Amino acid sequence: MTRTEEVASRTAEFEELRPLLFSIAYRVLGSVTEAEDAVQETWLRYRTSATSPTSPKAFLSAVVTRIAIDVLRSARVRREEYVGPWVPEPLLTDPYQDPERSAELADSVSMAALLLLERLSPLERAVFVLREVFGFGFPEVAAAVGRSPAACRQLAVRARRHMDAGRPRFDADRREREELAERFFDAFREGDVDGLRELLAADVHMVGDAGGKAPQVASSFDGADDVARVLMAVFPMFARIGGVVEPHEVNGQPGAIFRRGDGRVLNTMALDIVDGRIQTIRTVINPDKLGHVGPVADGWEVLDEANGGRLPGA
Repeated sequence: MTRTEEVASRTAEFEELRPLLFSIAYRVLGSVTEAEDAVQETWLRYRTSATSPTSPKAFLSAVVTRIAIDVLRSARVRREEYVGPWVPEPLLTDPYQDPERSAELADSVSMAALLLLERLSPLERAVFVLREVFGFGFPEVAAAVGRSPAACRQLAVRARRHMDAGRPRFDADRREREELAERFFDAFREGDVDGLRELLAADVHMVGDAGGKAPQVASSFDGADDVARVLMAVFPMFARIGGVVEPHEVNGQPGAIFRRGDGRVLNTMALDIVDGRIQTIRTVINPDKLGHVGPVADGWEVLDEANGGRLPGA
């Protein structure tokens, strides 16, 4: 096989596995941008590798995992200095699908699950993702993280115990969740505070990730009355700029993309729905985390246009 033929063959193998590689990297990192960079670095290493692996899937999965672990270790230092709450970058569509593991894949990509994964060590997180989410055997996991199969079993047990203890209990019926989310966003568009409040759990939690780079009322609120009040305080400003609420699945859960009238992205919102009520609302406002969603609006410019530079209640 000529070098040109070999590169063409590797390119085809890599492109077939790209969705899997991205999905592994995203779950390890919680960042679309960093996951895409890890996948690209994996391709560069595969393209220039002097050896031809017996299993491209095992080889490439190991490479992207090692790269993601290294990136996560450095990212954790940066996150310690992050301004305000940190929320994973929103994922609108998971490119990897496996009917035999659809439940594991959907559960593991939720904002709640990714935030639980943040509490694990980088090695525990990588082992959990490879073993529990994607079903890799322990020999493959061991090769990917550079530990023995026995050590990986122990890492998996610790990670699973932690994840099971904190795992959220979402409503199972997808259609019911979508209908409740639709009612929620309709109530917001109409400025219906009572309709909004009745959809919220009494102890609902709302958190916003602006990273100090966009305006926000506050980083978090708790309780149905306060959350409804804050949302209704934002509504008049949103209406004045011709804002559009575009319902969209976010990290496998009901959510929406909020846009200016010109289509530029303001923020995303993901809803956790439990027992027929909205339990958690997570909003990503940080423009650095929204570039993959579409052209991003300047939040400060929008605030000036909507409210003379003043946040609600200021």
